[in-house]
Amino acid sequence: MNNNLYFALNIQNDKDLKTFAKAAGIKLARLKYYAEEMIYPHKSDLDKILHFTGFSELEFQLKTGFLNTKLKQLLASKSADIAKLLNVGNQCKSTEEHFKPVFTTQLGELYQTDSIKLMKSLPKESMDLIFADPPFNLDKSYESGINDKLSKQAYLDWTEEWVLGCVDLLKEGGSLFIWNLPVWNTYISEILNKYLTFRHWIAVDIKYRLPIKNKLYPSHYSLLYYIKGDKPSTYNGERRPLEVCRHCGGEIRDYGGYKDKLNPLGINLTDVWHDIPPVRHSKYKTRSSNELPLKLLERIISMASNEGDTVFDPFGGSGTTYITSEILRRKWIGCEIGPTDTIQERFNGIDFHQEVISRIQKEKNVPFSEETRRKRIQNKHWLPDTLGEKQKS
Repeated sequence: MNNNLYFALNIQNDKDLKTFAKAAGIKLARLKYYAEEMIYPHKSDLDKILHFTGFSELEFQLKTGFLNTKLKQLLASKSADIAKLLNVGNQCKSTEEHFKPVFTTQLGELYQTDSIKLMKSLPKESMDLIFADPPFNLDKSYESGINDKLSKQAYLDWTEEWVLGCVDLLKEGGSLFIWNLPVWNTYISEILNKYLTFRHWIAVDIKYRLPIKNKLYPSHYSLLYYIKGDKPSTYNGERRPLEVCRHCGGEIRDYGGYKDKLNPLGINLTDVWHDIPPVRHSKYKTRSSNELPLKLLERIISMASNEGDTVFDPFGGSGTTYITSEILRRKWIGCEIGPTDTIQERFNGIDFHQEVISRIQKEKNVPFSEETRRKRIQNKHWLPDTLGEKQKS
């Protein structure tokens, strides 16, 4: 019963929950909904809770942590008195632990430990780029054996701790990317908006679940992009090839008389990414759990860092961030609480990953890929270097 609402109402077990619901005149299912989904009680139920407990609404808000703007302003005006009451200044600081890497490369260090503990031991404001892909709390089985089915309250409490750890590690001008389901990134945005500058909510079009009855089909992951300070230290813009028919190579969008005005490097990258395929083929997959595609990390690392910069990823997984950083000549620091052997083995095949990334890089900052150019020539479609000839004729 680790929950703010249950704590405020002194509910310690299911028996207490049923007793309170009956005595207060609130449906049991509705009370569970407020607690488990962390929803502020609706007016009619709130009145019943306040009447039964004798709390004022202000006291109830303080007990449950539902603080609106007016209440926050009131607390701020009394901050000195509250600090004295809580004796904040006399709280002891925890002793930092020291860790040794279990695997090193020319550019990187991999640690096998809890990510929050490792973050506390690393120098503050030392990372140029941080990418985080935490567990999604979907009750999946991970090699580490972690509990992936926490209560909403427990998951968000843990999330806030590691997110604030990332904020502390980020340099001024550094970039933070967080990959998660949209539902969780709405909460993470609420945390980050207090400390960093929002750049983009990137929608990566990958269908991650089966259709759900009475809901829209979930078909994208959320990639949050924040920076520390008012502008990024590094931003290397990327352009993408024009969208074409995979059969004939003809462009899908009609550019009419503006073809000659298109940028010779391609189309601006938008905040909706349709070209990141999931890793499902055994040729590319290195573990049974979900694995991030090289293309995603190549894009992020190339966009938000330069050679020699330091990249940090607190949730190692299959090690995609680390091997991509190594290939792109970035220093990197990684952490994985579970087994690290698959990450280490992946570096034995780094030449294969180098070839994949080379192909990825050849297909960006160009209007058409080489394969598309051949199709367009075969089917007599225009190319940037033939536009002038057509206009003359």
